Formats: sequence, structure tokens, C-alpha cells
Amino acid sequence: MIKESTLRPVDAVVRDVVDAGDYYFKVVKKGQRFRILDLEGNQAADCLFYSADDTAERYSAMDTLREQGQAYLSTGSMLLTNLGNPLLEIVADTCGRHDTLGGACSTESNTVRYALEKRCMHACRDSWLLAVTENPEYGLSKRDLTHNVNFFMNVPITEEGGLTFEDGISAPGKYVEMEAKMDVIVLISNCPQLNNPCNAYNPTPIEVLVWDAA
Repeated sequence: MIKESTLRPVDAVVRDVVDAGDYYFKVVKKGQRFRILDLEGNQAADCLFYSADDTAERYSAMDTLREQGQAYLSTGSMLLTNLGNPLLEIVADTCGRHDTLGGACSTESNTVRYALEKRCMHACRDSWLLAVTENPEYGLSKRDLTHNVNFFMNVPITEEGGLTFEDGISAPGKYVEMEAKMDVIVLISNCPQLNNPCNAYNPTPIEVLVWDAA
């Protein structure tokens, strides 16, 4: 599902570098395209998406996977809301596949997956909680942290139907690009995880670029 974009970074109306462990929280307007660029390779970007008109409508992994009939996201995937409406379409992807099953890292999953002493290490859920606390104008709270997409994450499905977290398949300069089908609130945690091999135990920055509708 590899497909390159025709859009040039120099024409972007927004270019924001997001440090590892930081968050990105902005609205992408209907028709705009936005790109998540993996600057140094194998950096997971954990994303939540909401309708800007009604945040009760948000990305649904279940509806998206059911309708597309496959477990991973890539070029051509239509991300659907919990009401079954098109939210975003992946229009370009130079990585190849992205996870929406593994969920986001949290203090609880740090404990379960790694070790008890890892509990207090920073995690994506903490970044989202900080984001909604520092940006009350979006009207979101802890209860709104639901299904997410883990862009650039490599989460293979085992023969037994389980999930594993493996070395990343991205590389410096790889990206995924989406077109907004409605006004979308985009909340990204640039994953701070130090215990997962997907990023070689070294979280790095990403860049978010936005282009106006043609």
C-alpha cells in the first residue's frame, strides 16, 4: 500500500515539529490534508481523532476495521467514526501499514508489559491527559480518551490471534498523509515509551504538516 504524495513541504500552511513525549492538539479543516512525518525513523505517533462539531463523534477502530476487512491501516483506508461517518482517508503512505489494535501505552500497561518499577514512566495516555487539561476549549476530558491509531507501530498478529510489539518498519523520512472528511480535532502523543523495541528505545521527534484543500 505504498504511495507517495504529490504535495510539497514548502507549500504547507502548517509545519510543527513535535518533540518525543510532547503532544499535538489542533483542528484540521474539512478538505485539508495533514502529514505525520517520521523524522528519524520508527517513532510511534499515537493519535486520537474527534469531530470538531461534536466530540461525542470520534474515531472508531471497530467500525473502521470491520468495514475495510483488514487489521492494518494504509493508503486507501477510510477512518470511520462511531456513527459510521468518514472521518479521515489515508491518501499517501510510505511506511506501509499502521496499527489500530494495540492501544496506547499507559502507566498500567507499563506495569503489565514490562515491570512494576516501570509504572511511573511517562506514557501516551499521560500526554493525552495533559493535553486535554491544558486545552479546556476543546471540551474533552479523561473519559474521551478512547480508540486510537498507532502510526508507524509494528504490531504483528500471531497465529494464535494475539498481538506482539516488534521492531519498527518505518525509517527516517517515512510519512502517512490523510485528508479530512469533516473538521477534525487531531490529538497526537509523540510516544515517549522507553521500553518498546519499536523505536530502538530512543523516542525521537515527528513533524506535522498541513496543506489547504486544493
